[in-house]
Amino acid sequence: MLRMLHGKAGDERWNDQIQEKITPSEKEEICMKDAAWPVPFASGLEYNSPAHGTWNIVHTGMLLPGSHQIYVCAPNCNRGVVLTAKEMNASDRFSFVELKEEDLFDGQMEELVIDGVSDILNRLADKPSAVFLFTVCVHHFMGCDIPYIYDTLRKKFPEQIFIEAYMDPIMQKEGLTPDQKLRAALYDPLPFVKKNPGQINVIGGDFPLREESEIKQMVKKAGFDVKDLTECRTWEEYLSMAEGSINIATYPPACYGAEKLSKRLGMKYLYLPMSFSYEEIDRELQMLAKLVPGAQMPDVKSLREACDRMLEETGELLKDTPVVLDATFTPRILGLARLLSEHGIRVKEIFVDSFSPEERKDYLWLSEHEPDLVLCKTVHPKMRIYHRSSDEKILALGQKAAYFTRTPYFVNMVEGGGLFGFDGILELCRRMQEAFVTRKDTKDLVIRKGLGCESCLCV
Repeated sequence: MLRMLHGKAGDERWNDQIQEKITPSEKEEICMKDAAWPVPFASGLEYNSPAHGTWNIVHTGMLLPGSHQIYVCAPNCNRGVVLTAKEMNASDRFSFVELKEEDLFDGQMEELVIDGVSDILNRLADKPSAVFLFTVCVHHFMGCDIPYIYDTLRKKFPEQIFIEAYMDPIMQKEGLTPDQKLRAALYDPLPFVKKNPGQINVIGGDFPLREESEIKQMVKKAGFDVKDLTECRTWEEYLSMAEGSINIATYPPACYGAEKLSKRLGMKYLYLPMSFSYEEIDRELQMLAKLVPGAQMPDVKSLREACDRMLEETGELLKDTPVVLDATFTPRILGLARLLSEHGIRVKEIFVDSFSPEERKDYLWLSEHEPDLVLCKTVHPKMRIYHRSSDEKILALGQKAAYFTRTPYFVNMVEGGGLFGFDGILELCRRMQEAFVTRKDTKDLVIRKGLGCESCLCV
């Protein structure tokens, strides 16, 4: 007999704001006032839209110069990662060991992995400095002796550094995700060396912070060098990050890795999350000024006023144009919706599947002040036929928002895009104004994997 495992018969969540029990919705659309925290929608069969600008583990791994990725998995799993490497013109840094059904039962999995990886490395003319070895779900199911595999490979290839990596989506919703684990593993090869008191590292993002960001401006004016993996071009340049005295993370999935690295190498650590709250940005800059010797606070009052003027200018340009957002655009999508709403910009819809724990206050504010704001579940099966056009002009922030609303007017950015602080708000407004008056080829742009990476797809 079938039994309902979600919805009203399943997980109930408590909403402190309205003091009543509510359950995740099984619909693809709900209003903000009816959204459960922190998961507004029930889980079930999922749809994957063709908007692929967000980075996956292949893109992130490729940030490490001098590295080679090896995946040990079945053909159906290999298809996506192989295409990613090909589309970003990085096939020469990618290999795989293909698993077949009989490999799951013959008791020789460890030997298969070792022999396959050895064969790949022996064939490479240019040996990599580091090797990402990706094991997958079946290795967990089989109880594969993964430590034995790594110990054996490290003895066979002492000149290569083997980095433990995982492509195990079964862990996606419990514990650390594969993305979090990889962002931590990126820094595992860094050795313990003498620290440079004049160097700061930015850890774990896919995009470098803008040079105009308050973080870079403050630390550079204080005489510090800033190292970021996204800007490293050689293995030696990457290794120099081990000399940093302070690690800063701004992207939420990078927190675990940044904290782990800091503890291992004896570095100071500071988490300054991307935010659209003036008060939070102010507090973060004060924390930075306190930690970094010689760092001076910028003129926060003037920066706030500049943001207010720019937001007002953006609102006057948009007039009553509806703005739609999606959660791939920034880790603080509810905070962004609140900022725009507070400044009179009409936020109509948010395409989001769950809420970040960091956004509780913004969730409560929107529930009270924008109760009819529509939330759309991007992975709901009905979203495959959701595409709709509108007689009115729509401005989208994010690729999925543009795709689902079929608008050519959108800000093409993912994962925060390296924006931070007051400068990030000012730059976002500039991009919104440009997007509002400039049409884009939405269909062509959103299918390109890994926004910002090289793509071999035709323009």
